[in-house]
Amino acid sequence: MTITGASEKVALQALKVCDWSLEGAFDVFYSQSQVKSSADTRRLEELYNRYKGKLSIITYFITRYHFFDPYSDMILADGISLLCNDIQVDPQDIVMLVLSWHMKAATMCEFSKQEFISGLQSLGIDSLEKLREKLPFMRSEMRDEHKFREIYNFAFSWAKEKGQKSLALDTAIGMWQLLFAEKQWPLVDHWCQFLQARHNKAISRDTWSQLLEFARNVDPALSNYDAEGAWPYLIDEFVEYLTENNIVQIGQMSDWSQKC
Repeated sequence: MTITGASEKVALQALKVCDWSLEGAFDVFYSQSQVKSSADTRRLEELYNRYKGKLSIITYFITRYHFFDPYSDMILADGISLLCNDIQVDPQDIVMLVLSWHMKAATMCEFSKQEFISGLQSLGIDSLEKLREKLPFMRSEMRDEHKFREIYNFAFSWAKEKGQKSLALDTAIGMWQLLFAEKQWPLVDHWCQFLQARHNKAISRDTWSQLLEFARNVDPALSNYDAEGAWPYLIDEFVEYLTENNIVQIGQMSDWSQKC
């Protein structure tokens, strides 16, 4: 706080993101403090034009024969794949979820012009080089508890199909495995197996949000699990599944290396 002039709240946030490394916290603070207007709008337009209009064969014919194309001014899956290739990350890398969160993207595998340009501008990015340099910072944001929660909740709306209220089970499982690979939860594989065996239905927003509370507040041995708590019925059934299959004995940590 003395060196940077940061408030206590900002200083604590920077330190938490970097696991209390002072040197790392300085890097985060000064990175976040970049003036947003430093991003060159013209260069952002050029970047956007590089990735927009990468069309599937169906969309090509729609455009070729002058039918209305609602996606003509969007970056779609092929454009995002090209972007990932340019910055040398796998499209399944969680950093792409963090980037989408910064862009406030409404839908997975789609960026509108406004989302793309505003998102990069907010990060002080106007070139591929700057985007590559920013990747470590975006990865570090997953270690911040507050930001992880925001990204986790964002992922539900981002990943679900347009017009649907719930998240397809296979998609939800993929997202949970991705997210909890960053914030480890020993029961995630059992949770996914339970859903496939017992539930096999789309996931509601309430279940999605409550699972994070369960993972964060109930220890893996279930020693502090309250059967009378206000958990969704699906989480209560999961606890029954764990105990019935002797995966967890309430209050006693199982041998995860044998169970997983």
